[in-house]
Amino acid sequence: MKKYIKSIVFTVLILMLGASFYGCSDEFLDDTKEFSIDSENFFNSEDDYYRALIGAYDLLQATYVNAMLGEIASDNTLCGGESATDVIGFQQIDDMIHTEVNSNLRDIWNWMFAGVNRANYILEFKDKTDFEGKSIIIAEARFLRAYYHFELVKWFGGIPMKGDARFNVGDEKSIPRATVAEVYASIEADLQFAVANLSYTSPQVGRANKGSAQALLGKAYLYQDKFAQATNVLEDLINNGPFGLVTDYNVIFEHSGENGIESVFEVQYTDVEGAGFGCLQCSEGNVAVGFNGIRNYNGPTFDSGFSFNIPVQEVFDAFETGDNRRDVAILDINAWAASTGATFSEGFEHTGFYNRKYIARKGDLNTGDANLTNPNNYRAIRYADVLLMAAEALNRGGISDTRAQEYLNRVRRRAFGDMNHDISDSGSALTQAIYNERRLELVGEGHRFFDLVRTGNGNLINGFTVGKNELFPIPIEEIQFSNGNWSQNPGY
Repeated sequence: MKKYIKSIVFTVLILMLGASFYGCSDEFLDDTKEFSIDSENFFNSEDDYYRALIGAYDLLQATYVNAMLGEIASDNTLCGGESATDVIGFQQIDDMIHTEVNSNLRDIWNWMFAGVNRANYILEFKDKTDFEGKSIIIAEARFLRAYYHFELVKWFGGIPMKGDARFNVGDEKSIPRATVAEVYASIEADLQFAVANLSYTSPQVGRANKGSAQALLGKAYLYQDKFAQATNVLEDLINNGPFGLVTDYNVIFEHSGENGIESVFEVQYTDVEGAGFGCLQCSEGNVAVGFNGIRNYNGPTFDSGFSFNIPVQEVFDAFETGDNRRDVAILDINAWAASTGATFSEGFEHTGFYNRKYIARKGDLNTGDANLTNPNNYRAIRYADVLLMAAEALNRGGISDTRAQEYLNRVRRRAFGDMNHDISDSGSALTQAIYNERRLELVGEGHRFFDLVRTGNGNLINGFTVGKNELFPIPIEEIQFSNGNWSQNPGY
């Protein structure tokens, strides 16, 4: 665990020794400053808490790899890249042959725990100074801790937790892994607090609000099969929140569609320089966009990239005739080249398809390396996702198939532009229809692997071993330096 502790301690040192915290939204950018602080003598003013909150948001930008691997690990995409050894950790996860020695899984562990520790830094000193509006900052810190904990429990199962306190060197030998139930209990408590203390209007664009907390809480309930609780919180959001479906599905993923009415929570990216391939988590841009891009591309509309995370023929074919989402979500590069004269190179495992939602567009306002500083935001929780989660909870919980159909069909009517494709199934047939709709609506957005696992359909993934691959291995460094305090996940 020493590498993990070093990562967490490094995060605290950033806060102590003078880091540059870049803003987490276009408006946050106005607050970018460089400052030096002594961690134990900080939090003496509202501005101190605000600065620390910016630091806690900053690690969200490192979740680009979570979103990519949530697709690569599933049946939606292949790893791709230049060759079979290009980012070997990605390739192993795609083939379900990953082990506890995997630098990309280690990154997820380290970066998400760094986010937890930054949130805990605020919460450890939450009572030091009072000022008007502090409850909002504390609520956002708890939302962020829940977000990072949710990512960790999805990937690794039970994890160490330390309450409202930062991790210190030596904790790896004394703090046990909490159970999955204990992690979810913490997530629920944090999000319930956030729901109670936030409003539907964010203080600044890009910051969490009540709807963000409700949506993530509903998702956490759904992942535990707590269908009644999920229904209650998600329907409250649907009935009382300010969100809705964008009429044109294509607009959502363009620059003009960022932070729109469908965005319940969105990870903010900018084109600020400050990263290299040796420190991808330092990037303020969406690194996944460069990874997903078309290899050696020359043509209109799009820019080049590294041809990772490429959709398979089967998911392209899963869209029904007339579904307007297919050509927004998935780029048929051969058809595009034939119609525009564009040229490109075929990478490893070339399928002819690209994740169009998250590939670079020309004019994306990059000021540095276009593959590291792309400003395309990650739409982490969309209103369509909320509707489909509510539909699933209502159906699987035996609560109301009628309301489940209503929410499902709202999404389908947007997809087809009519009411002729409404679903009238009930029971298990409706359940399967909702699962199918989640795949098509959210393809390329990083949810598919976890949807398959939580619904008991992991066997649809090539190479998936039931009883093992539902979780990923804890990095070997963490196991070794815990000195026997932590056991590895089953099968690894």
